[in-house]
Amino acid sequence: MRRGLVEFLTGRTVESVEVLHPRPVRRHAAGPDDFVSRLKGQVFAEPARRGKYLWLPLTSGDAVLTHLGMSGQFRVQPVGAPDEPHLRVRFRFADGGGEVRFVDQRMFGGLSYSEGGAELPAEIAHIARDPFDPLFDTDAAIAKIRRRKTGLKRALLDQTAVSGIGNIYADEALWRAKLHYARATETLKPLQARDILEQARAVMAEALNVGGTSFDALYVNVNGESGYFERGLNVYGQEGSPCPRDGRPIRREPFMNRSSYRCPKCQPVPRHVRW
Repeated sequence: MRRGLVEFLTGRTVESVEVLHPRPVRRHAAGPDDFVSRLKGQVFAEPARRGKYLWLPLTSGDAVLTHLGMSGQFRVQPVGAPDEPHLRVRFRFADGGGEVRFVDQRMFGGLSYSEGGAELPAEIAHIARDPFDPLFDTDAAIAKIRRRKTGLKRALLDQTAVSGIGNIYADEALWRAKLHYARATETLKPLQARDILEQARAVMAEALNVGGTSFDALYVNVNGESGYFERGLNVYGQEGSPCPRDGRPIRREPFMNRSSYRCPKCQPVPRHVRW
């Protein structure tokens, strides 16, 4: 999403913003009208991201902070194109070119105006750097994970230790590293912790290069195109299919009101677990 917005937002001047439903801007305490008035005439710089948060810096030094939630999308459309069924916020620009739309079926996502947030919005300063950040400190992340005294997958999903790793890519990284999701973090050897972070970075890089993992129309790029990494998934969503390494049927198990997928042979239950 960030990559797709770079081309369409960077350097453009906002002519108008239309908020079609107040819920997506609920985190902007001053309300929709104030959100609109602050953006009029502003110029966007290059979009940025940390973990699952995306922000749209402004040349004024402020930013629009966004989180897509379960179903949020940014879509780029020609001016006058039919509105999407769940269009919530519309950005139009002074150059008269295509507009940017925030679409959100379930409305768990949202946008807010962050004063002074161009470099990093204060609202997300507690979120850890992710493995793609040039300043990501692998050794510090390893130390945090090993101190957690929790299950390994829980630690990977904890955005204050390392950000950006979601349920799908955690399962894929754990399979690549041959580790069980409930492995007690304090029993990890440093090389094992390093390996799981390297595998997470690798699997996410592969996914990004093909547009991500699109299971349905809620997960598409700004131009509406689906990602193709679903075809490269080794364990996630593959219950009953043979493990690509040893042929054992992949198992699906309950995890934090979701599911975890693993191979019972190459990811066996360890002696020390924290469910």
